[in-house]
Amino acid sequence: MTALLLFQATAAGAGSSLLTFAPFLLIFAVFYFLLILPNQKKQKKWQEMLAGIKSGDRITTTGGLRGTVIAVKDDAFQLRLPPDNIRLEVTKTAIASVTTGDEVVTK
Repeated sequence: MTALLLFQATAAGAGSSLLTFAPFLLIFAVFYFLLILPNQKKQKKWQEMLAGIKSGDRITTTGGLRGTVIAVKDDAFQLRLPPDNIRLEVTKTAIASVTTGDEVVTK
């Protein structure tokens, strides 16, 4: 008899502990679908944009500089900035957008 009561108390406790964690699981799911997943998609798109940059593309840096890519290195790009054709080297992480023709790809 006491084993039956102990089993019922344990089963009731397990069910209530599951209900205790349900709001936390729901909050985590909301954060994942509203914050984490879109940020991962945006990061993947930005990485693809960086991988596709080639010489002759027009880019804008996060600092607001606009120029034309003249050389691609492993971790940096060399840019030509108008109007004086200044050559500048920037890291890949400083690229905010690529303008190729009419298409604009942003970070």
